[in-house]
Amino acid sequence: MIREPEEETALLDLVENYFRSSFTTENPIITEAVRRMLAAGGKRLRPRVTLLAVEACGGDAPSSLHLAGYMELIHVATLIHDDVVDRAETRRGVNATAVDFGNRTSVLAGDYLFAWIFKNVTANYPAPIPQVLATTLAEICDGEVLQLHALGELRTTVPAYVAIARKKTASLFAAAAECGAIVAGGPPEYVDALREFGDRYGIAFQMRDDLLDVTAESAALGKPVGNDLAERKMTIPLILALARGDDDFRDAVRGFFSTGALPLAQIVEAIERYGGVAGTRTEIARWVDEAKRALQPLPEGAAKESLSALADALKE
Repeated sequence: MIREPEEETALLDLVENYFRSSFTTENPIITEAVRRMLAAGGKRLRPRVTLLAVEACGGDAPSSLHLAGYMELIHVATLIHDDVVDRAETRRGVNATAVDFGNRTSVLAGDYLFAWIFKNVTANYPAPIPQVLATTLAEICDGEVLQLHALGELRTTVPAYVAIARKKTASLFAAAAECGAIVAGGPPEYVDALREFGDRYGIAFQMRDDLLDVTAESAALGKPVGNDLAERKMTIPLILALARGDDDFRDAVRGFFSTGALPLAQIVEAIERYGGVAGTRTEIARWVDEAKRALQPLPEGAAKESLSALADALKE
């Protein structure tokens, strides 16, 4: 069974209506900061994965809106912190939270939001959901630290990159899917399948995000093109290009990272010339296929088809 477009839109509307009508905290400054981030847009992929996981296990998606919302709010809290760490000025095409509220308020807002989420999760959901999310938050922080220590490290390998992406990005997608399956009462094989889907999907998602950093237009990306390269992040297109490039290319990248001697456009062009873009598309397709294979134990239905379609969209 294939979900009709209006059904998918209705599911997204549920999420948006929840944020518009239900989200508030005890601190008006933090509520306003988070609402601005939510209003800036986003595909709400993490709550969508949660709700689709609920449906895939025979549950009722609208009854799990709060849980799905917490998945997006965890993501928002990490973005608020990321923008402080990265000194970013824009996010999703609007001012980063730190620009409007300052670094100190932004850090505290992110901390408060994490605490607020877990206060509500522990009060309303039984084990193991609080433990899953607590472990996920630790993984995200671990991944961010690993990424910081890998900045400008030209010897970074694809396996090392995947290990970072699994922690900083894929862990939340995996938790979103796993918690949706758990709250719906799915059997262990469904829970495991959906967690595996979220993990593989999240790695492909991070690779897609890296690809867009060197191929998209700024307006579509919501932040400056090449921003990750400018921050010396070892993205998958760069890692693949370095593996295939010559010493001159490696010296050029090293110089760009240390002094910015070459224009960013030249580095981006060289990444494509040495197969970084094409190689990333191949890697994305491989992880998407693994994500879709993970869904095999689930019963056929609209939710399973929608999860598969979400994964396929990363190859576009």
